[in-house]
Amino acid sequence: MSRPLKIMLVAAEASGDALGAGLAKALRARLGDDVVFVGVGGPRMAAEGVASPFDIAELSILGWIEGLRAYGKVKARVAETAALAARETPDAVVLIDSWGFTIRVAQAIRAARPDVPLIKYVGPQVWASRPGRAKTLAGAVDHLLALYSFDAPWFEREGLKTTVVGSPALHVDMSGADGAAFRAQRGMDAGARLLLVLPGSRPSEIGRMTPVYEAAIRKLKAADPALEVAVVAAGTVAKDVAGRVAAWPFRVHLVSEAEKYDAMRAATAALATSGTVSTELALAGVPMVIAYRIDGLSYLLMKRLVTAKHITLFNVAADERIAPEFIQNDATPEKLSAAVGRLLADPEAAADQARRQTAALELMGRGGPDPSELAANAVLRVIAAKASR
Repeated sequence: MSRPLKIMLVAAEASGDALGAGLAKALRARLGDDVVFVGVGGPRMAAEGVASPFDIAELSILGWIEGLRAYGKVKARVAETAALAARETPDAVVLIDSWGFTIRVAQAIRAARPDVPLIKYVGPQVWASRPGRAKTLAGAVDHLLALYSFDAPWFEREGLKTTVVGSPALHVDMSGADGAAFRAQRGMDAGARLLLVLPGSRPSEIGRMTPVYEAAIRKLKAADPALEVAVVAAGTVAKDVAGRVAAWPFRVHLVSEAEKYDAMRAATAALATSGTVSTELALAGVPMVIAYRIDGLSYLLMKRLVTAKHITLFNVAADERIAPEFIQNDATPEKLSAAVGRLLADPEAAADQARRQTAALELMGRGGPDPSELAANAVLRVIAAKASR
């Protein structure tokens, strides 16, 4: 009797953990007991049978300067992950998002085990900055699973075989989300204005963005004391977010990951740190304001390399600033409160923005097949192709 297929999945932050969990679930649905998983991930992947040897929260690093400061820790975790691959001898390794960490893992595994197929799930955003990374990735892995059709040409030009699988964020099922129940459970009036705040999923994001958001909300609450405020605490940073929000001088409804979509359905407007949540908010029909800050020196270095006009994906797809974006020095309490205040005060403008956000999702590939199933099919094809050589 042949042994089960062994697949190693490696993710280093919350968004990658979600992708890895979806992929593991799809592979398990296809293969049942004929597949086992090893690797690195978070709680969602653990629930699907991927036991991580360390906590990935310490790898949620943003910006070049923070990366340099954490270099020793990252280097040690890269070595630990490569050693895991050497011990477990998987049939394939899937490296999910987190460019800085996973490219080093790919290079370390390739050096130790040149025979194992390496698959990258989510490529670096070379259309936005540093296009040379496409060539680097092509030299490090065998296949790329891309989220969007506009990703593929950049990597295929470098000879990297690419499968566009789509983004799971475009396939979130909002049909069971109940905004009315969320409001009722929190004792909110059905007509009360609710601002939903999504501060991020990385520790560095929480540290930088929550003080700015608190100051912005102070201004909004001063103008409208009846404004309700809810804050989403992503699983990887839930304790940190809860501790910070507890010190805010106004009532805040803390929202767990499990309640996130209910809260989105309930929200009048959202203030969000740039990331996957912008797509989810658009699916839920919530007009939003996007903000982002990184280490100051990292920003100065990165600014020289960034070519994209927008950072929010549906803005990129539409080539239009549908949702306002406030980056780095523009992400001030004054500017954020003014932009959010306009959405709260003008229901027609808010509804128009929400409609344009939703329309832009079609340009990103909304309505296609299930991304996790396409990714699972591609992984199995890569393994079969390697076995047949």
